[in-house]
Amino acid sequence: MFKENNLTLGLFFPLESYQGSIPEMNVEQQIKRVKKAEELDFASVFVRDVPLHDPHFGDVGQIYDPWVFLGFLIAHTKKIALGTGSIILPLRHPLHVAKAAASADRLSGERLVLGVATGDRPIEFPAFSVDPDQRSRLFQESVMVMKTAWKENFPHIHASNVHMEKGNLLPKPHGSDLPVLVTGHSSQSPEWIAQNSDGWMYYPRNIRLQSELIKHWRSLTKEFKPFAQSLYVDLTEDPDQAPTPIHLGFRIGRNLLVEFLKRLKMAGVNHVIFNLKYGQRPVDEVMEELGDEVVPRFPSIRDH
Repeated sequence: MFKENNLTLGLFFPLESYQGSIPEMNVEQQIKRVKKAEELDFASVFVRDVPLHDPHFGDVGQIYDPWVFLGFLIAHTKKIALGTGSIILPLRHPLHVAKAAASADRLSGERLVLGVATGDRPIEFPAFSVDPDQRSRLFQESVMVMKTAWKENFPHIHASNVHMEKGNLLPKPHGSDLPVLVTGHSSQSPEWIAQNSDGWMYYPRNIRLQSELIKHWRSLTKEFKPFAQSLYVDLTEDPDQAPTPIHLGFRIGRNLLVEFLKRLKMAGVNHVIFNLKYGQRPVDEVMEELGDEVVPRFPSIRDH
């Protein structure tokens, strides 16, 4: 997925377009499409963590629990990276997340990219008896707990909801660590994110503003740490269709999309994850066109 001065492409689940908040999520169809995405050389597919349907907030993502669904994807794919966009750390016990992530990474052959976030759906915090005012601190603690549990044998860990004096987390990920990408700001400063994460996953913004954000991010990191972003795309039949705004993206022809992606690459973006929710064409047709005409311009790293 990631290489300095390089851009690759991925897809968000569900791999379908739909009206409203809840997708169809025909699993047989989703598996067929993820296999096609792998065949078309997309670098990644991402699942989302939406614990509860909030009718006032919108999209519920792929519906299924992200860890259960990832296990299903692991069994049906071979090489494509599997990302989470993103696990809501304050609503989950960090030792459970650490064990699930390490398990998914080992079972997939080291293909997991762990996107994490604080969460932003108001109904979820009281439902899980979590104080939303504490989510920044809980998020920081969770990252610390996971990194320590992966790295150390029989560690002593003390946090708000972890008092670990005995016991050892198994399995350990290969290399005793996993790539953790912070989503948005997650109530943290860019300095904290640069120091404690392995990369930054952000939202679509004006290219000039995105470029300034990335430039600042690079100034805070001593070594290369990737910058990824999402992008909603409604790909038109006319390849030269000029872009018109949709929610967090564009209705756009493929030629203009390629030019836009080139500009993102120049700005320092290393990975773009397409969301096809608002597409007006058949998703299989759109995936084929993206795979045949766009992905080859931004090939996955294994082909370099």
